[in-house]
Amino acid sequence: MIFDFTTYFMLYTAFIFGLISSFHCIGMCGPIAMMLPVDRNNPTKKASQIVTYHLGRLTAYGTIGLIFGLVGKGFFIAGIQQNLSIFIGVAMIAVILIPDKIFSKYNFSKPIFKLISKVKSTLGSQFKNRSYKSLFTIGLLNGVLPCGMVYVALFGAIAMQSESLGVLYMVLFGLGTVPMMSSVIYINSFLTVPVRNRIQKVIPYVAVLIGILFILRGLGLGIPYVSPSNMSLFIQETPNCH
Repeated sequence: MIFDFTTYFMLYTAFIFGLISSFHCIGMCGPIAMMLPVDRNNPTKKASQIVTYHLGRLTAYGTIGLIFGLVGKGFFIAGIQQNLSIFIGVAMIAVILIPDKIFSKYNFSKPIFKLISKVKSTLGSQFKNRSYKSLFTIGLLNGVLPCGMVYVALFGAIAMQSESLGVLYMVLFGLGTVPMMSSVIYINSFLTVPVRNRIQKVIPYVAVLIGILFILRGLGLGIPYVSPSNMSLFIQETPNCH
């Protein structure tokens, strides 16, 4: 299977969303990054340790993307990928626009609360070791912690029509978070509360814009690069012959 320019464009939005949403994610992941057991006296080693941490996070995101990409592939095989794209777009917008107090009435994490607690416990124990294995594990566990922005990105992974695109979508999202999550280690004084608040105000607009793009993608309005027609939304490598 190959994919058209529209799919490439949607993949670019994954990176952009990761870049913008990372200003929100530092609220939870920032303290983890600042506490990384890196060598503060050796810049070269410190950089390689930070890269190892990010590789762990990207591995986690890619694995999750694989799972949700497989779900999206099932919808693609069923021939309802366009309807799915519309639904995903609406869901993205709903998650952003619905007030947090409404979601707080429902503890969606309760069924896996024990698993999350175990992940956090294991994560804490890894900070006692400065080995590359521990840094990779910290990144891996960090990547599976509950995060609203990751949930929104996963909607995009489902809307991709294959497991490989699901992986790519989430890895690109993760790459978008790398600059900010690295800078918080080096220049955390820059990330003052006013700066973070100003940038976080942009996040809902970006998420809504991406949601609209998914809706347009599914509608097949024949708009070049944005909403291709029904016949060209997804291009199969080999035609179906009977």
